[in-house]
Amino acid sequence: MNAFEVLLPAMGEGIVDATITRWLVSEGQNVEVDQSLVEVATDKVDSEIPSPVSGVVRKLLFKEGDVPKVGQAIVTIQTAEMVKDVNEKPKARTPEPAKVETEIKKPLIEEAIEDDKSYDPFISPLVRKIAKDEGIRIEDLKGIAGSGLNGRITKDDVLAFISKRDTNFKTITQPKLDEIPSQPAPTTTNDGVMYEVIKMDRMRRLIAEHMVMSKQTSPHVTSFIEVDVTNLVALRERVKDKFLKNEGEKLTITPFFIEAAIQGLKQYRLVNSSVEGENIIVKKNINIGIATSLPNGNLIVPVIKNAERLNLTGLSKSLNDIAKRARENQLKPEEIQGGTFTITNLGMFETLTGTPIINQPQVAILAVGAIVKRPVVIETPSGDTIGIRQMAMLSLSYDHRVVDGALAGQYLKSVRDYIQRITPDASVI
Repeated sequence: MNAFEVLLPAMGEGIVDATITRWLVSEGQNVEVDQSLVEVATDKVDSEIPSPVSGVVRKLLFKEGDVPKVGQAIVTIQTAEMVKDVNEKPKARTPEPAKVETEIKKPLIEEAIEDDKSYDPFISPLVRKIAKDEGIRIEDLKGIAGSGLNGRITKDDVLAFISKRDTNFKTITQPKLDEIPSQPAPTTTNDGVMYEVIKMDRMRRLIAEHMVMSKQTSPHVTSFIEVDVTNLVALRERVKDKFLKNEGEKLTITPFFIEAAIQGLKQYRLVNSSVEGENIIVKKNINIGIATSLPNGNLIVPVIKNAERLNLTGLSKSLNDIAKRARENQLKPEEIQGGTFTITNLGMFETLTGTPIINQPQVAILAVGAIVKRPVVIETPSGDTIGIRQMAMLSLSYDHRVVDGALAGQYLKSVRDYIQRITPDASVI
């Protein structure tokens, strides 16, 4: 009997294969259109592959851990039409085959909704497991607006619900105790020090390799500059409610620093470049990577493409969008590629400053430290005074093969000056 072949789709420019990390279905299981079949991983991003047809899973063509090529069939599905065609073919000297039931049964979430038979949406096995593990009640499920086919509740819908529900930052992307690979019992060294071995997950291994490669590739230097953000903070406080009402987006401090960084890159173009052999490749487009911390402790850098074409509102919306989808594992592979300059916000964790590692093949990365109030000397035409100001530290790590201290200092000064020229009554909407 023929079956529909589900192929491994293109996962982004330059990606030729992907690792099967987890099957979400099993052979003989009913599936619907748009139901997630498998989780796959590349060296760029993890993602799920949905089913393009309804039917019954006939055969899983790869095991977990296998690495199929793009375009290869990874699973076959026997569709309802295929079943119908076979059943309608006459068979000699045999009774007419029993009608194959083609209606896909809709399983209910165990325990969570078993007492309410009136609630019967299709729930995928992955979503069922998430709901069961997280103790999602029937009242909560009824309030989730499904974004899948025919209103189906998807994994992302549940993750978004959990992210809003858990104010203590506990999300489903955090590893459960029973999902963490079994580790040996705590061990004691000869000098009495106890320790425990924790195996890196796949993403942490990739991050480690990328960071080591960057330090081995680029001679890192870091320069610092202090910026007075008192007027910026006042401006943001003045317009944030109106911005939310008009644009439907929260306005944070970060888009202002992105805008300032872009203006600096337009003036000092070598900072927006990369190195190929003995050549410096100066980029005309400014694609800003935003280092984003994930709930499970890992890091990803989604990219705002052609950021120089966006105003503050556009930057704010793009930033909020990629940050949200990064935390919900919804980024496409191409959305974390092509960055020309990276910004990392250390201040969200109250860190004053840091020396970030360059995101290869870029030549510089800007870190924004925490904003703190402290007394500073204020120069005025009538003399110096001391006042309480909102201050932040900016640090720029750069590849000394391309950027020297003078250029780094000029760039940092341009970013600082742009921020300090902002007035509390400036128009941003």
